[in-house]
This record gives sequence, C-alpha cells and structure tokens, in this order.
Amino acid sequence: MSALPVLVEVLRAPQRVRSLDAGGWDLLLRQAGHGDLVATLGLLLEDAGLAQAVPAAAREHFAWGRVLLERHRRALRFEVDRIGHALDGLALPLLLLKGSAYVMAGLPPAAGRMFSDVDILVPKERLAEVEAALLMHGWAGTHQDAYDQRYYREWMHELPPMEHIRRGNTIDVHHAILPETARVRPDPALLRAAALPIPGRPGLHTLAPHDMLLHSATHLFSEGEWHHGLRDLLDLHRLLLHFGAAPGFWDGLVARAVQLQLARPLFYALRYCGRLLGTPVPAGVLADAAAAGRPTAPLLALMDALFLRALLPPHPSCADRLSPLALGVLYLRGNWLRMPPLMLARHLFHKAVLSPRTQDEPAQAI
Repeated sequence: MSALPVLVEVLRAPQRVRSLDAGGWDLLLRQAGHGDLVATLGLLLEDAGLAQAVPAAAREHFAWGRVLLERHRRALRFEVDRIGHALDGLALPLLLLKGSAYVMAGLPPAAGRMFSDVDILVPKERLAEVEAALLMHGWAGTHQDAYDQRYYREWMHELPPMEHIRRGNTIDVHHAILPETARVRPDPALLRAAALPIPGRPGLHTLAPHDMLLHSATHLFSEGEWHHGLRDLLDLHRLLLHFGAAPGFWDGLVARAVQLQLARPLFYALRYCGRLLGTPVPAGVLADAAAAGRPTAPLLALMDALFLRALLPPHPSCADRLSPLALGVLYLRGNWLRMPPLMLARHLFHKAVLSPRTQDEPAQAI
C-alpha cells in the first residue's frame, strides 16, 4: 500500500507527531479539519502524553475544538433528556444509536465525536405513537415534499427527520438499521431484544456490543456518502479495541454477524480497520469473518481500490486522479444496495430532475 496520509499515520501511532515540522503540522490540521477530527486528534495526543509536543498554534486549534466539544456534550445530554421526557408515557426504552449512544454510554468513540442528530430505534408498529409524542413536544417533520414522504415512510428504515421548532436539533426515528427495500434486512427485533441499559442512565439503552459494532460497520459500508469515512472507521477501531478486551467478545462476533445477515460489512470493517488503522484482531476471527463474508477475488480487488480511497481524509492531499471516480462509484453502490434497479432508476431521476437541490442544507449541530 502506498504511503498513508499524515493524519492516518498519527491516528495509528500518535508519537509520529514528534517528527513533524511546521508544514507537517499544517497538513495534519487541515486533514483533520476536513475529516471533522480536530477535537478527536487533540484528545488523542493529550491521552498519549504528547501535549508538550504540540506547537502553540496547533494548541489553539485543539483548545477551540475542546470548547465546541463541551458545548456539544451539554446540548446532547439536554436533548436526550427532552426526548426521554417526550416519550415517557409510551413504556418504551429509549434505545440510542451511533454517536449519541457512544456519548451517553461513555464509550471510546465518543472522544472528540460531534454529530448533527440523535438517532433512536423503536418498533415499527409504534412509529405513529412515537411521532405523535414528539410532535406534541415541539419536534416537527421535515422533507414535506410528497415524494420524500413516501420515500421515507414506505421504503426507508426511518421516519423523515424531525427538527425541534425552537432548538433546531434533529432526531432520526429508526425502526430498522437498513431500508425496507434493501437486499439485506437484519431483523430489528433481534437487536431490540439484546439491547442493554446504560449504567447510571435510567431509561436509556444501547445496542449490545456485537450489535453496536455490526450496526456501525453496516452504516459505514452500506452508505453512499463518504465525507466522514475515516471518522466512522475510527469509531469501529475504537469499538474493537474496547469490546475486544472483554472476555468472550471475539468468540460470538462472526456468528452474530451471520445471524443478522451482516457478515460482509463485518469482513470489510475488520479488513480496513487493520489495513488503515492497524487494529489488532485475532487471526481466527479474521479467518472466520473471511469465510462468512469475503467477496470473490475480483470483487475484493475492486472494493480495495474504492474503499482505500474513500476511507482517507477528504482533503485534496489524500486524493489521486481516481478518487473522484471511486467516490462516484460508491455513491451509486450505496443506492444500489438500498433499492431494486427500477426503483433506484426512478429515485435518481426524481432527485436529479424533478426535485433538484441548489445546495446541501447545513446540518444542525446539537
């Protein structure tokens, strides 16, 4: 593999910063900024005892990132509390997903992590009650276009995003982790049945360790947008290090992936965490994951060419002449995995021609 970007080198081995000159630090911070990893990088270096190796100018970036991170944490805790209050009468556990789960459970991926919404998982048959309760407490639906409403409510695995009318924060209410139209559809009842309460957080739950890792892998390797690819891969790396230290975690991981029809995303997660971030995984687990989820040799060669470009920091210094093509192919692949061919063609035509967007809407930060 060709030389890794300096940000990836530092994520693998924080001591690498000791050899950086002014230009190296500038490039490191630019790559981290483009990947939404400035606060994460600052905390990583601090935890590695490298604070004194950070130049004064870089310390200012990290200090500002820390201020934003603390503000984000306070807002998130308040928002989760308000969501819990809104849903209190439904006798449902508040099952958090992704970033909000990492933060509220105090898991390693939370270090430096900022995100734009809160994701929760509820039974599909309770969606109407959940939506009504949130509406009564100030959240309003978005994506009011008739096509978008049908897209979410009939085909996807979530309601249209809901935004609070005063705070502007967004909640995504999921009933599954993959769309109704996807080729692979893990049973969400299995995920909910295995969910665990968060110690010290009454009423809050997260997915079980295996399921949290598999959901993170599925989210990353089934999507078509890659601007947070490295950040999400780092989430997987940290989950593997954390949960992998617990007795029995590795023993049941591949079997759970097979049960949920997620052996392919698990294979990709283990492969690219190892290749880019040096994540240690037992050889037997790698072999079992390959036996369960490895694609054919020609397809794997293609996916290597795509993923090893898309998972780098989204900065010009990390791209080559094939990077735009790789991102375009992965965008089409992400949609292909979500919909059958005819539906996909209609969807892409509608989004490109019938409801064009002049620019992306800015995400609201919690």
